[in-house]
Amino acid sequence: MAITKEQRIVNLLSMAQRARRIVSGAFAVEQAMQGHKAELLIMAADAAEESRKKMITLADKYKVPYVEALDREMLGSCLGKEYRAAAALTDAGFAAQLKKLMEEP
Repeated sequence: MAITKEQRIVNLLSMAQRARRIVSGAFAVEQAMQGHKAELLIMAADAAEESRKKMITLADKYKVPYVEALDREMLGSCLGKEYRAAAALTDAGFAAQLKKLMEEP
């Protein structure tokens, strides 16, 4: 039984959460970007347009790369929360691994 790309992303983000190398929620993500601690911004595919614009504008300002993955419910679930529209990896290794995963077909 092959593991789907989506499941591999969930597993990676869950590991990052257990290692405390990811922050989630608009305020925490903003703080991480402003403090130059964010390595990669993860936006939920179904995030509200206003939230998406705000986060992407901040990411561009602080030169933080970003990806769009999962939906709000699944993103929150793998982080042990109800739902999340945005999260930021604060570890370069996890960020590199997620970028690599996202590039796979």
